[in-house]
Amino acid sequence: MKLHQKILGLSLALAFGSANAETIRIAIGTQDTTINCATGGLLIRELKLLEKYLPRDGKYKDAQYDIQWKNFTSGAPLTNEMVAGKLDIGSMADFPGSFNGAAFQKAGKQSQFITVLSGSTVGSGNGIVVPKNSPLQSLSELKDKTISVPFASTAHGMLLRAVKAQGWDPDKDVNITTQSPEVAGSALQSGKIEAHADFVPFAELFPHRGFARKIYDGSQANAPTFHGSLVDSEYAKKYPEIVTAFLRAAIEADRLIAAEPEKYSELIARVTGIEAEVNYLFHGPLGLQTRDFTWKPEYRLAVKTSIETLRLLKRTESDIDAEAFITDQYIRTAFKQAGLDYDARLKNYAKLPVTAKDAATGKAITDPKRVAQIWVEGEALVRHYGSPESALGDLLKLEKAGKKIRVVYGHDRDSGLKLFADDAWFVSHGKREFSVFLLKESAEAFAKKNGGKVLDFNGAKGSVAS
Repeated sequence: MKLHQKILGLSLALAFGSANAETIRIAIGTQDTTINCATGGLLIRELKLLEKYLPRDGKYKDAQYDIQWKNFTSGAPLTNEMVAGKLDIGSMADFPGSFNGAAFQKAGKQSQFITVLSGSTVGSGNGIVVPKNSPLQSLSELKDKTISVPFASTAHGMLLRAVKAQGWDPDKDVNITTQSPEVAGSALQSGKIEAHADFVPFAELFPHRGFARKIYDGSQANAPTFHGSLVDSEYAKKYPEIVTAFLRAAIEADRLIAAEPEKYSELIARVTGIEAEVNYLFHGPLGLQTRDFTWKPEYRLAVKTSIETLRLLKRTESDIDAEAFITDQYIRTAFKQAGLDYDARLKNYAKLPVTAKDAATGKAITDPKRVAQIWVEGEALVRHYGSPESALGDLLKLEKAGKKIRVVYGHDRDSGLKLFADDAWFVSHGKREFSVFLLKESAEAFAKKNGGKVLDFNGAKGSVAS
C-alpha cells in the first residue's frame, strides 16, 4: 500500500509540475543577407548564444523554451509576421523599422526599437552603383537617368536626400523605380538600368562580384543610418528577462566577431553565400559600418527622419512619437549584466581599431585613413599596412611569389571610408606616396592640388613596379 501511495504521489507531482511548466515561444526574425544584422540574428543562432543567457530561475524555473528562427531578405515581410503575432523579435533598418512601428499602431498594437546593431552616424552602408562599364562617375551625372531602389528601404531614404541635395525634383529630374536587390543585380548586368541604390551589403557586393561600380556612398548625404532590433511591446512586458537575454547574446556575438573578424566573416559567408571579403569590409577593423548597441543622438534622428519621410512618401499615415518608439531600457540592463558601461559606450564613436603593425615594415600604424589591408588566400588573418604604398609594394612581392590574393582594401583619404582597392582611384604624389579615393572627381581634385597623377588600381600597381 505504501509503495502504491508513493507511486501515486510521484505521478501527481509530475503531473502538477508539467502543468505549471510554461513553454515560452521565442520567435525571432532575421535578415541573414543583410550582414550588419549578424549580431542580432545569424551569429546568435549559429553559435547558440541565446540558450546561454535565457533565464532559468524565479518565474522561469520550470520554463521550457521554444526558440524559433525565420530568415527574411527584407524588413517588410518580417514586419507582416510580427504584426500577425508569428514573431516576437525582428531586426531591420531604420526605415522598415519605422514602418514596423506604424504597422503595429495601425493594428492597435505597439512595437519598440530596443537596440542598434550596426550603423553609421554619417550614412555609410547605403550606396549607389552603376554597371561596371558605365561612363558615369558621380551622382551629379544621374540627372534624367533611371535609378532603381527597394522602395521604403533605408536606401530609398538616402536616395531621396541625395537627389534633393542636387537641387533636383525626384519626380521630374530622375526616374526612380522600385526594384529588389535580387532583380537589380541582373538588371545591372544586362544594362536595363543606369543606376541602382541599395542597402547593406549590395552597394559593395555587386562591385565585388565584378558587374557594378560604386559612385556614391551614403556618407556623402551625411544622413545617419543603422540596422537594429525591435520587439512586440506586449511580449517585452510579459518577458522582459527574455528580451534582455537576447541582447546579452547579441553583445556576446559582437565580442566574438570583434576578436576574430576573419573567422566569423567566413562563418557568415558559409551561411549566406555572401563572400567573406565583403563581410570583413563591414565587420573587420575600421569597417564600413560600426557595430554599436547604443542609442546615439544620430540614430534617434535617423528614426525620426524615417518616420517623417515615410509619411511624405504616403507609405504611412501614422504619427509615431520617435522617442516613445525607441527604448534603451533593455539594452541598458543587458550592458549592466555584462559588466559594461552603457553611457561610456554611448559617447564613444570610434570604429574597431587596427592593432597590428605594418606587415611589410613592422612599424606602428598611426593614420587610419592611410591604412591598407591584404587578405592572402590560405592565410587565416588579414595583413595590415600603414600606407597604400607599403601595401602595394608587398602586394607585388606576394604575387611574384605565386600567392593568390583574395582582396585588397584601402581607405578614402578624405572620409576614411573602407574600400575595395581594385574599384578605387589612386593618386601618386610626393615621394612614392599614394592616396586612395572612392570617387574619381575627388582623386582628380586632390591630384590637381598636390601635383599628383590619378591612376586606377592596376595603374598604381604598375607605377610601384616601375
